[in-house]
Amino acid sequence: MALNRKGSRLITVDGTTYRWRVRHRPTYAQGLCWTPLTYAVEAADGEGPGTTLVVTTDQTHPGNWLLAEPGSVRPEHVAAGIREARARGWEPARPGSPFLLDRSAGFRSPH
Repeated sequence: MALNRKGSRLITVDGTTYRWRVRHRPTYAQGLCWTPLTYAVEAADGEGPGTTLVVTTDQTHPGNWLLAEPGSVRPEHVAAGIREARARGWEPARPGSPFLLDRSAGFRSPH
């Protein structure tokens, strides 16, 4: 699964360039603040389809429908997530199922 270039951002971590993106519209569960914000990361300079990293944060989606205080994903958060996933075995060039990284400890629904 490749990320769309439109709406994605590039980040270089430890000499490798990645493309990352937050889903523009929340899922139903994210809109109701039942589940936290997620973002996807993939190697930007890959020759073929690789494994996508999906990071679950401890924040609410900015487009939630309950007007809860939105979270934000900053480049330093993405870099830290990439480093943690690489340490846990994520290989962005190897094809396969998405690699899930759960960083949602501490997430609390506002209702």
